[in-house]
Amino acid sequence: MLVLGIDPGTATTGYGFVKFLNSEAEVLDYGLIETLKDSSPEARLASIYSELSNILLKFKPDIVAVEKLFFATNVKTATRVGQACGVILLSAAQARIPVYEYAPGEIKKAIAGNGRADKIAMQKAVRLLLGAGIRKKKGKKTHFDNAADALAVALCHGHKEASIDFSVNGGDNNE
Repeated sequence: MLVLGIDPGTATTGYGFVKFLNSEAEVLDYGLIETLKDSSPEARLASIYSELSNILLKFKPDIVAVEKLFFATNVKTATRVGQACGVILLSAAQARIPVYEYAPGEIKKAIAGNGRADKIAMQKAVRLLLGAGIRKKKGKKTHFDNAADALAVALCHGHKEASIDFSVNGGDNNE
């Protein structure tokens, strides 16, 4: 099963491909879809849609797993991220790929064993679960936390769907 995990955002959308075979998880690719800061909101959404559609065509994942929008105090930011999620869902629907959504706490519990794990703990867990080769890529501006979050979403789906325990702490910790 090939899962594309996505961490949605309008400025930076993280993505990561994880292949699951038996009880093994292997990262195939990860990266960012970045939009220009001075672009209009509709141009940013069009860019996300276009780049994601190309990524879906190239890798042909079986599943798209997306981090659900969490409650945000900044309504403008929440609205923009919600719009990005809509574009992501549309792109997957047009490619006829099933989409699963996971709440941040659910992802953290599945991967780090703690529903309140911070970003650093999550990045360490992703590196531990997927190997030392997971690090910032050279060249483009990098926001590894977005790509690590996307890989965590993909791992969470593997954990939920295949009942495979990928969590660093065995998933025994409470939230």
